[in-house]
Amino acid sequence: MNLSPAFEKRMQVLLEEEYALFRAALEKPAPVSIRANDKIVYQPSKEQVSWCESGFYLSERPVFTVDPFFHAGVYYVQEASSMFLRQCLKQYFSQAETVLDLCAAPGGKTTLLSQYLNENALLVSNEINRSRAYILAENVAKWGNANVVVTNNQPADFKNLPGFFDAMLIDAPCSGEGMFRKNPASIDEWSLTNVENCVVRQRKIISEVWDTLKTDGILVYSTCTYNRQENEENIKWICEELGAEILRMDIQHFQGILETEAGYRFFPHKIKGEGFFISVLRKTSPTPQKMRKAKKIEKKSDDKIKSEVGIKLLEPEKWNLLMENNRLRAVSKARQKEIAIIENNLKCLLSGIYLGEFKNSDFIPSAQSALSKETDLKAVETVEIDYTTAVRYLKKENIQVKSDKKGFLLLLYKGVPLGWVKNMGQRCNNLYPQEWRIRMKIEELEEI
Repeated sequence: MNLSPAFEKRMQVLLEEEYALFRAALEKPAPVSIRANDKIVYQPSKEQVSWCESGFYLSERPVFTVDPFFHAGVYYVQEASSMFLRQCLKQYFSQAETVLDLCAAPGGKTTLLSQYLNENALLVSNEINRSRAYILAENVAKWGNANVVVTNNQPADFKNLPGFFDAMLIDAPCSGEGMFRKNPASIDEWSLTNVENCVVRQRKIISEVWDTLKTDGILVYSTCTYNRQENEENIKWICEELGAEILRMDIQHFQGILETEAGYRFFPHKIKGEGFFISVLRKTSPTPQKMRKAKKIEKKSDDKIKSEVGIKLLEPEKWNLLMENNRLRAVSKARQKEIAIIENNLKCLLSGIYLGEFKNSDFIPSAQSALSKETDLKAVETVEIDYTTAVRYLKKENIQVKSDKKGFLLLLYKGVPLGWVKNMGQRCNNLYPQEWRIRMKIEELEEI
């Protein structure tokens, strides 16, 4: 690995006598880790990530693209160090009702947040880049939790939501030093100038959303880089310029994590994972208040909808069914006001459970409804398919199913929902989203 001399010099100063161990670790293969969803009981290995009970290390990296469980949201491929966010939630998010994940794509930390926030919490998951925001929405839909609104906005767009959030995560765009081993291309992109530019950008992002965090609210700030400018010095700047205090984490059960004056560091020679920094702060400065208006949403009669739609939710009393341009979605009654405020101020790509669309005489169920944890699987027609059929379905190829039932069928692979088909008898209409399909050329299908 050919590292910049300037980077090596900085790391030698930072690590002192440990630099040789760090440098040797970078020449070793990066660990492979995944985080399991709670859709089913799923334990892919015996080696658990110590700071996240749903995280597991794999002995080697499989071809995830040809695994139907990957596409069904049974697990998320996530770097182990970043799963330490789980401990932040355990220790400081128990009372959080409204949470912002500001720089969320592709969705690793968002899916973790959605799984472990309290059951009444609402998560706003934002991504600035439009194409990455659609990937984020896809991953959120596949994960299956309905407590997430996906937005595509600049940080400054949140200015009309003062004091709206109890907690927020800013996984800041950074110089990526901690990912050199996993992403060698980032080595060539590194420079001292880029580090300086990242610091400026990070502080601008934080400043623009600071007023959306309530006084006494919790900020989790993280990067995948090593230098003090983007980490400790930024934390010091937040405390002094914006008004916050550093909170301490209990890490006594986790060996190898380095505690600094401003946060926690993960080095590949000390833990089984990549480079990472994380800090938890409590906001101490006052937050301005401003009247917010909720967006009015056209609502169709619940009773009429229920008679027309072939999908049932497990706890229907928790949801309002909303109709917009023949598209039907379910929104939490408990958080409908907050969701309406978000939709009135931000560009939402996903909000609630998009159930499907009325088209001619049919109700076409959505991919999200197939993968949602709220869908009552006992109330829909299902059919189990084998591995080869599953992969062909995910490639959006023509398939046949073994069922005498005609109409909309939910495909299951080993009991886990994959998506819908419309069974016509001699053939099926494959309803898997075109933009989600497997594009990789597969010569032979062999179950992993």
